[in-house]
Amino acid sequence: MVHHATPSTRIAALHVSDAMHAGVLTCYRDTALSEVAATMARERVHCLVVESESGERGDPWGVVSDLDLVAAATVRDLDEQTAGGSAATPLVMVAPSETLGRAAQLMTEHATSHLLVVDAIAQQPVGVLSTIDIAAALTEKER
Repeated sequence: MVHHATPSTRIAALHVSDAMHAGVLTCYRDTALSEVAATMARERVHCLVVESESGERGDPWGVVSDLDLVAAATVRDLDEQTAGGSAATPLVMVAPSETLGRAAQLMTEHATSHLLVVDAIAQQPVGVLSTIDIAAALTEKER
């Protein structure tokens, strides 16, 4: 008899590194949302990590998502708004070694759909995990 993992057992067995998107696309806090939107569309991503400082590589500060862009567009023109003004803060981080269950718990607790994946030793961002990434990992057939 073959036993197939259920979503509840899969979420506890899989790790963030199994589902995350490697690499991080960033922008600065003063970047116009119109530029953020263009980057998201061009790169086909749902969020950018907002860095704290312009002019030099800053610390990750927040995340601006596609939903943030949609909400901002209903208020005023995207050229008149910045990533820092629309980003969700504080930035919620998770280690690649954490389970998807823990990541889902963090997303729920912080009402966010994206987590920054940070290498625990180097303290450097290595990727992004979204709710869509978790859903995909939970529905993949066992190999």
